[in-house]
Amino acid sequence: MGQRDMAADGSSGLPLPGADTLRELLRLLDGELPGAVELRHRLHGVPELGLREHATAALVDAALPVPGRGFAGTGRLVSVGDPALDAVWVRAELDGLEIRERTGVPYAATGETMHACGHDVHIAALVALVRAAHRMRDALPARLTAVFQPSEERHPSGALALVQEPDLTAGVRAAIAAHVHPELPWGGVGIEPGAVNAAADAVHIVIEGAGGHAAYPHQAADPVLALAHLVVGLNGLVGRRVDPTRAATLTVGSIRAGSAENIIPDHAEARLTFRALDERDQDRLRDAVTRMTSHIAGAHGCTAAMTFPKTEPALVNDEGLARAARSLAAGTGFRLAPPWRSCGGDDFAHYRAVCPALMIFVGLRGAPGFEPVPLHQPDFLPPDEAVAATARALALGYVAGTAAAPAP
Repeated sequence: MGQRDMAADGSSGLPLPGADTLRELLRLLDGELPGAVELRHRLHGVPELGLREHATAALVDAALPVPGRGFAGTGRLVSVGDPALDAVWVRAELDGLEIRERTGVPYAATGETMHACGHDVHIAALVALVRAAHRMRDALPARLTAVFQPSEERHPSGALALVQEPDLTAGVRAAIAAHVHPELPWGGVGIEPGAVNAAADAVHIVIEGAGGHAAYPHQAADPVLALAHLVVGLNGLVGRRVDPTRAATLTVGSIRAGSAENIIPDHAEARLTFRALDERDQDRLRDAVTRMTSHIAGAHGCTAAMTFPKTEPALVNDEGLARAARSLAAGTGFRLAPPWRSCGGDDFAHYRAVCPALMIFVGLRGAPGFEPVPLHQPDFLPPDEAVAATARALALGYVAGTAAAPAP
């Protein structure tokens, strides 16, 4: 095969646009990584829920070489480079989860909240990238605007708050994010075009009945029984409403009802999520969940109320950004992971409403000292080496974003 023929990763033998910028960014990143690991430990110890990330934002502010602009309360936009140039957004999430940590590391969180999704790694990596970019700010081909985004895990979405502010979105040519993931191999990155995370709805259902004594159930309208039938019915919906060759899932994660074994309560409630990679399937599931809830409640003499506290579109990677990032990946020391998609949801999906977007997944499986624990679990703990891997992935995404079409 000649030097100019296509390589196995889809790149050519020709010099890649942005390769020199990426090489210099990576060189400068090396000097920022020890401080980034220390920052990761401090961040990990003070996890905060969405829109309450005050201590987290203060740690970020103190570590940055330039001041930022606030948004959505605790969020920060921090730009490096020529202000006359278009921007490439590079995002990290500020919030933690309502999970009590049990990793046992010296820097573990001690309350009821923890970083069980790697956000502490993402934040520290982005701070390192900003610091490295600041050192070569006059040579950047586009402004690097770091987006330290609040409330990824909870409602209201910090991403949605950002993209709905027109004065903050002008001149943005691309949005980049990276996320550690235990299902991809260490040293590999997932950079797939198209839908890589599912559209996701959170649903809160309240069934209202008529309470009574357990000895006289015929005198009550039992919302617990209605809810029990509903949970069983809902778990069969995906298999009967979605083409089995396409990915979708539904999970009832919380049920609450009653106060004693011999009292039929007035109401019962459930919280669930359903997800689909194809947004048309998500629409079908939303309609089916709504109709099934109403009909089953009615069949038991009850009524049902539904709210959708969080609804996110599918996370769709821009094809051009994915192609550019895949071509540059070898220069970062990564190998491309096997094709991979997930029914996970992420409010980064909202960013494509204002510009092309790309999420890069950073593999953890087989990383030094990493126990194979899923996301959102109390034992989930990426190793410190993941800070460097995530920073390199963000640098890769930024440089790929500089090749995107200029902002309108």
